[in-house]
Amino acid sequence: MAISADPLARVRDAAAARGLEIEIRERPAARSLTEAASLLGLQPADIVKTLVVKRADNTYLFALIPGDLAISWPKLRALVGVNKLRLPEPELALAATGYERGTIVPIGSSTDWPVYADESIVGRRIAMGAGAHGYSLFVDADALITAYNATVADISQPAAG
Repeated sequence: MAISADPLARVRDAAAARGLEIEIRERPAARSLTEAASLLGLQPADIVKTLVVKRADNTYLFALIPGDLAISWPKLRALVGVNKLRLPEPELALAATGYERGTIVPIGSSTDWPVYADESIVGRRIAMGAGAHGYSLFVDADALITAYNATVADISQPAAG
């Protein structure tokens, strides 16, 4: 399947190919997680960040973390079985996924990296990046986890601050 230059089309095509029902909505810019959740009629925990995580061997994985929590590096390293993980520079994340930071989603990524989902998203309808700025994607978290054969585990911690 050819990868579309239009990121929204790419997301829609990839979701359809996996039998995943999604909804993409245009949304105004938000200055904070709380504001974004309010604009979408959600709780902050329902907005899930897709973090691109780089391994020492230059491969990547996706970590799905609720907006009100932070990634737990010790938990994720233990789960993945490696000593070193980090967030890549924006240009590396773009090269690894085909999406700009702030829009990244596993659906339609230029490479199907393994997906690790925080256990707190199970059973929820979540919002996440849609591949393009100014849009949010809504999906049933369980369907997303199944479609991507995601590893579900406790990989988060309370956000600082």
